[in-house]
Amino acid sequence: MNRDSWNEILQIILRKPMRSVLAGIGVAWGIMMVLLMIAANNGLKNGITEEMNDTAKNSMFLWGQTASKPYKGQKAPRYIQLKNADMDYLRENVPQMGVLSPRNQLGGWQGSNNVVRKTKTGAFDVYGDYPDYQKVRPVDIVQGRYLNQGDIDQKRKVCVIGKRVYDLLFEQNEEALGDYITISGVNFKVVGMFDSFKDGEDAQEELHSIYTPFTTFQRAFNTGDRVGWISCLSADGYSVDEMEEAVIKALQDVKKIHPDDKRAFGHFSMARRMQEVNEVFSAMDIVGYAMGGLSVYGGMIVIVIIMLINVNDRVREFGVRRSLGATPWKIINQVVKETTLLTILSGLIGLILGVALVEGVRIALGGETQGGTFKNPEVSLELVVATIIIMIIVGIIAGFIPALRAVLIKPVDALRSGK
Repeated sequence: MNRDSWNEILQIILRKPMRSVLAGIGVAWGIMMVLLMIAANNGLKNGITEEMNDTAKNSMFLWGQTASKPYKGQKAPRYIQLKNADMDYLRENVPQMGVLSPRNQLGGWQGSNNVVRKTKTGAFDVYGDYPDYQKVRPVDIVQGRYLNQGDIDQKRKVCVIGKRVYDLLFEQNEEALGDYITISGVNFKVVGMFDSFKDGEDAQEELHSIYTPFTTFQRAFNTGDRVGWISCLSADGYSVDEMEEAVIKALQDVKKIHPDDKRAFGHFSMARRMQEVNEVFSAMDIVGYAMGGLSVYGGMIVIVIIMLINVNDRVREFGVRRSLGATPWKIINQVVKETTLLTILSGLIGLILGVALVEGVRIALGGETQGGTFKNPEVSLELVVATIIIMIIVGIIAGFIPALRAVLIKPVDALRSGK
């Protein structure tokens, strides 16, 4: 197609600029909405995936709940409390489990406690942990060390604090290692400080934490042999599902729980959680494409209507062309090209606006390194290329209806028309 033909098409489009703008708004809006919805979904997916990546993929977490069925002389309902002896039983009887790390929290789930150092006080989450918990959910030790087996065996009153704990209890540039903090009236020596691999609110929550040896925690805070919950990693050669099934079966045996009682333990694995998250985001992708497709379809309908009006206004022009020997195919080709060009130009505007908005939001959130739960919204090159192809297809489809209307006009009737 030569330059004169393109110039002619552009002149026809620009002859009625308001119509062209109205026709293009729908397509531009539809393309922009597709990009924004997919980018928003990707941003949420990136943030949640990043948070879940901080925890080992082969990990499983379990805690006691309420047994709902009587079994072997045990009444129901009854609360299931995990104990130290249960941990020993699991280590001896579950070969599918590579790492077992029991955990306690002072004050219970999401409980915070006053921690004192000299004249300063802060409310923080206090945990009793084993050194192996680092394998389940690692933190970045920036000073000193993490808990070790000697702390467990000797029940040392030591702790590892988050950077936020340091900021609130210590003066700037003050040495924390070797100093003491008081937790519920018990003095603990600071042996390490950690930063978080997370970002956003999740990082702040983690940095408000204090880790103490599990055995010291039980002794200092009078929790006896109780265990709040356990974190496990599957052994080499075993899947998380195999480990999870074996752990639950072993605990059902030792705690005398009916095999069909599904309420006795709460548990989840990161592998299954990741699978569920991916399924949710796949569904959200489908919804995003569907909503964007409806927007583009609406834009296509607008273009068809505008082009039909345009064809109706050019009846005499088409009659002259037919009288001068233009074949029906040439008329169809002309109208389809006009519609396709208008669609592509409109779609490119929507594409540019959509990408610009996505990039603006991404920069405002801190690029690829910041953002918390919503992080690095993005659209792939494949999506951009697919969008351009869709615009071409939509333009061709939208052009055929007014093109067929144009070729159905008889040359004699067209020449008699005043339009």
